Amino acid sequence: MKLWIERERFAALFSLAAVVAPQRSPREILTNVKIQALGSEAVITASDMDLAIRLHTTLVNVERPGAIVVPVERFGRVLKEVIDEKLLIEVVNDQAVITGVSSRFELPLVDPDEFPVVEEFSDKNYLEMPSRVLKEMIKRTAFAADVESTRYALSGILLEPQSDQLMTAIATDGRRLAKMDGVVRLVGDVNTQQTTIAPTKTMLLVEKMLPDDDSPLQLAVDSNELRVQTTSGTIHSRLVEGRFPKWKDAIPQERNSLKVDILAGTLYSALRQAAIVSDAETRGVDFWFAAGTLVVNSQTAQIGHARIEVPINYDGEDVQTALDLRYLTDMLRVVGPDQLIRMDIEGPQTAAYLTTNDSFGYVIMPLTRKTTKA
Repeated sequence: MKLWIERERFAALFSLAAVVAPQRSPREILTNVKIQALGSEAVITASDMDLAIRLHTTLVNVERPGAIVVPVERFGRVLKEVIDEKLLIEVVNDQAVITGVSSRFELPLVDPDEFPVVEEFSDKNYLEMPSRVLKEMIKRTAFAADVESTRYALSGILLEPQSDQLMTAIATDGRRLAKMDGVVRLVGDVNTQQTTIAPTKTMLLVEKMLPDDDSPLQLAVDSNELRVQTTSGTIHSRLVEGRFPKWKDAIPQERNSLKVDILAGTLYSALRQAAIVSDAETRGVDFWFAAGTLVVNSQTAQIGHARIEVPINYDGEDVQTALDLRYLTDMLRVVGPDQLIRMDIEGPQTAAYLTTNDSFGYVIMPLTRKTTKA
């Protein structure tokens, strides 16, 4: 094999593959990444047997086709530290030789035929949607998944088609729930009743792969695997087993509650101020909605007390609740500061429901404690 690469672009793809390759494995070859020179492109593959990735780039010059398997850490450091714009990768005397203008590295090789095959996307039945839509859906939900839960279903993101034009992504840890809708198109014979719980690690990798544009991506599912095709490659992932909670039951329906619109940036600023007097043990902040004003209170015995007032367009009766500071800030980090958030608050004993006008919803269970306005 003899292959010229554009280092920066190749390094970006290699770093995605490196996420998949395990640091340790009973099958030692899986701790490596495979690079193939095929015709006019290079293909990079990695697998841990539950998650696999296949990436491709045409920003290469193939002088001699072939394949090599290289150690993730060492090869990745070469791509990161070398400053040359282009590098030559070739096999010389059973070594992977990487050559730049003023540098040369020789790395041991492993038989590429021992590496597991990662297939291209070949499904005829799939969901198709714009890349930026799924990218935003993942960003707005992944943070709410419980990756440490013993209930495996909570460690993933549920992808649930609502119709032949709409899909919802949902994540929850049992104390909060994030959901977002996105437009899809069904191609072929797609089973919309299929329960698809994708591992959060998989979906975060998909998010990194996706461009922030309207280029189409494809998602295909069978009984135990999700396959995603993007403009830069394909991901194969085993699905999460288990039953996802009945998430629709957690969404507050029409109720006699306070509904206030507030800019995400304004609310985030108030919470950051309240966090000044919080510590690792401080879980929540008190919200007091009164005519024209939202009062945010935070208090820690050993640190002090903060009281922040935010003007709001509200002239109803006083309403109060206590919510987890971390859960609120987690949500606000993934929502743009100019996004208008509607806060649906019924009282201190019921869930708060925050929504935006782009089909995002966030449910937070209240903290059981006495709130204070002073």
